[in-house]
Amino acid sequence: MTAIALFAATFFLVLFLGLQSLNVNGGHKLMAAVTSLGISTANIVVLKTMPGPTDWLEMSAYCLGGPAGILVSMAIHPWMVRKFGRKS
Repeated sequence: MTAIALFAATFFLVLFLGLQSLNVNGGHKLMAAVTSLGISTANIVVLKTMPGPTDWLEMSAYCLGGPAGILVSMAIHPWMVRKFGRKS
């Protein structure tokens, strides 16, 4: 169960960090503010979970969540901009 929580928390942390970067660079202020809340929430889960006892499975889940999260953020950001981005 801890491995799943760490994978999910790291996935969402990196997902939101990637979206945050793309939103800031694109000038999407509202979306940047919303992704900041996601970063904070996911970071709390990581910080509360990692100090506990971890073995290779938890550490692997932690390490694999990041690459998955950044790839998904890059894939969904164009859709987010079309749906929620600033209107010019």
